[in-house]
Amino acid sequence: MEVDQGIGETTSPDEVTRHLKGHFSDACLLNRALTHRSYLNEHPEALEDNERLEFLGDAVLDFLVGAWLYNRFPEMAEGSLTRLRAALVGNDQLAEFAREIGLGSVMRLGRGEEDSGGRDRTALLGSTFEALVGALYIDRGIPAVQEFAEPLLEAATKQILSDRKDQDPKSLLQEWAQSQGYGAPYYQTVLATGPDHDKVFDVEVLIQGRVYGRGAGHSKQAAAKAAARQVIESLGLE
Repeated sequence: MEVDQGIGETTSPDEVTRHLKGHFSDACLLNRALTHRSYLNEHPEALEDNERLEFLGDAVLDFLVGAWLYNRFPEMAEGSLTRLRAALVGNDQLAEFAREIGLGSVMRLGRGEEDSGGRDRTALLGSTFEALVGALYIDRGIPAVQEFAEPLLEAATKQILSDRKDQDPKSLLQEWAQSQGYGAPYYQTVLATGPDHDKVFDVEVLIQGRVYGRGAGHSKQAAAKAAARQVIESLGLE
């Protein structure tokens, strides 16, 4: 199966699709899943980008991961299941899945996105992974998505639980601050850079007016969590 690749790609689509336990029956669907809107802007012959597939893949992953966790951890409480699902379907983790299967090398990007390092940009990798899941669901249904995703979920879950990444860092930091008799942590955005579709925020976390840490992310919430996690790690609270 041939896929029309973008600029400077080195990985064959077959190296990606071997992770899918078989090829897509519809090569056009796979092409669409790999097509960022920046590529569409420069290649009018390409009819559709992957944003609708991304929307679908997000919903499929929410359901599939929830069902998998429910069966994988029959004794786990609802709150813990919710936190673990959030960690598994968060964009940072989805980007790691994308890196594991070499997805960045076969994404179809416009030249500007390519030149700015889009192939390793976390936000773009995560959204493309969602689009790939959406396309696989349309092409072969839930069983194929399960076969593809569950080995990735198994390995990632072990790491998340080991590193306590399922714990909300903002909640952990607030608990610590309260135990010390301090007020609640305050998060302030100090910098926002990049284009509107790929903006990066820098957020500082202050406790009693003192800056304890700083984090960056593609949303203010993600940046605040990164700042809280930095403080937790620096204080040895994990």
